[in-house]
Amino acid sequence: MPDLRQIAERVLRLEADAILALVPKLDAGFAHAVETLRGCAGRVIVTGMGKSGLIGRKIAATLASTGTPSYFLHPAEGVHGDLGMLARGDVVLALSNSGETDEVLAILPPLKRLGVPIVLLTGAPSSTLARQCEVVLDVSVAEEACPMNLAPTSSTTAALAMGDALAMALLELRGLRPEDYAALHPRGTLGWRALFRVADLMHGGDTLPLVRDDASIKDAVEEMTRKRARTAAAGATLHSCGMTTVVDADGRLLGVITDGDLRRMQLAGSPMTDARAGEAATRSPKTIAADDLAAKALEVMEAWAITSLVVVEGPRPVGVIHMHDILRAKIV
Repeated sequence: MPDLRQIAERVLRLEADAILALVPKLDAGFAHAVETLRGCAGRVIVTGMGKSGLIGRKIAATLASTGTPSYFLHPAEGVHGDLGMLARGDVVLALSNSGETDEVLAILPPLKRLGVPIVLLTGAPSSTLARQCEVVLDVSVAEEACPMNLAPTSSTTAALAMGDALAMALLELRGLRPEDYAALHPRGTLGWRALFRVADLMHGGDTLPLVRDDASIKDAVEEMTRKRARTAAAGATLHSCGMTTVVDADGRLLGVITDGDLRRMQLAGSPMTDARAGEAATRSPKTIAADDLAAKALEVMEAWAITSLVVVEGPRPVGVIHMHDILRAKIV
């Protein structure tokens, strides 16, 4: 029986080498390709046959999801009417490992008549296709990962990686922000993480648990119990924050009192009937701004092993966000 680990290791090493071999090929042609795609007034149409076509579909999807309008055109369908989807101002990104793919060659004349520039990813930079394209990126590989050197493996990996490099360069040049990405992925997990701000999930206004520093511990406990909030993004679930903020006479945050603080006071035998909230509060609590991403709030909670954060605006508390709010919003 063949050594399966050895087979897998060989494939991974060959494909990794194929990607790394692209780095020395990043010459002025790559910058030309990026600028051609960036200057597209219409859409980037990606085309290719067979395995190159499958890689092309992924590249088109990556471009579209990162701010470059794009779709995939099957070249065989193109010569049977789908070329009508193209217009002046579009750019074609073609993939052909051999550079001699008949179906891709067949759509070149109408593309030329439209004046559509063509960027080519190919393993044969001296091929027929390469001679007719405005920009050619060499994605040739030393060998396929296939033991017979036949099945497209290393070559498709290299083409996909170069497509990713183009997409990420365009993303950087366009200045795509996390919120822009989220707008294109409103139900995807990654977009979901970039979509919700702390303000969207926090307990604020009348639902913010808050007491003055001169309030009694009894008042603090009642405030913690009473203040429940509805978080629409969390499925309108009611739950307690398990804490209250403590402020001074001017409304500035002094600290917080949590369920844990109360338990520790009781275990320590501290007199709770006479204690004031300001005396029992944990000073300098961890805070976050309302405009910060909810995902950042979760990272802070995990880093400090806590379950809630006070949301502040300057020195004053404006809300509280609990770990449950974030988890129920399915941000992770």
